[in-house]
Amino acid sequence: MSFKAWAHRLPQPLARRLFGDRAQHGLVVKDDDPQWREWLSTYTAFYESNQRSGIGLMVNDAGYQVMRKIPLAGRRVLEIGPGDIRHHVHWQGRPASYTLFDVSSAMLAKGVHNLAALGIEARAVLWERAASEWPFADGEFDVIVSFYAFEHMYPFAPVLANLRRLLAPRGVLAGAIPCEGGLAWGAGRMLTSRRWFLRHTHIDPDKIICWEHPNFADALLNDLSASFGPAALAWWPWRVPSLDLNLIVSFVFERDESLP
Repeated sequence: MSFKAWAHRLPQPLARRLFGDRAQHGLVVKDDDPQWREWLSTYTAFYESNQRSGIGLMVNDAGYQVMRKIPLAGRRVLEIGPGDIRHHVHWQGRPASYTLFDVSSAMLAKGVHNLAALGIEARAVLWERAASEWPFADGEFDVIVSFYAFEHMYPFAPVLANLRRLLAPRGVLAGAIPCEGGLAWGAGRMLTSRRWFLRHTHIDPDKIICWEHPNFADALLNDLSASFGPAALAWWPWRVPSLDLNLIVSFVFERDESLP
């Protein structure tokens, strides 16, 4: 099955308003850019305002329900880009081990703290961006979990290679991504995040959108499907399989040993 979102293929003047000015700013972060530095300093405030209440919280929580489909009892779990571990309310069983992997030491500390409150000891590993190979053994994990992180990881090819290497035979990759590049997601951002940027910062949304979400959802799903085989997908808020109509797509991939 091939995935395609049509909205990001609109004429540039329209697509730019929905998905940032990719022609001008590109997809690679410029670390010394003043607006990027301002974004890093205001990210927490943005997150609290847009993701921890109202529609933002509802959207995020919708993806977490995919955890109901995965038996965790006795399994070795890796979570990439952990946040508050809010998905724990949907867990089916208690993992044998839990490893957190992130570029942010603050987010790792939060994840370890929240898991400790559940009586689960977690190992935190800091992701060094310059390292192409992640610091884990081949087939080390039975389950890899990632919510709302893959859209940030550019280029994505090295991520795919690491995911396949780390998953044990018949291992499971589960998580969710926003329908970035789809009409509903772009329009929703126009009414929420873009307004917040213009009201509270000096940041050009057309720039930060490109750097924060360089990967469109259709490209991610096509790459994941090519590497792992068919997936069980769930669409939200509508159940129709459309990246343009929905805001979130959650997934469960099982490693297919027949694929190269």
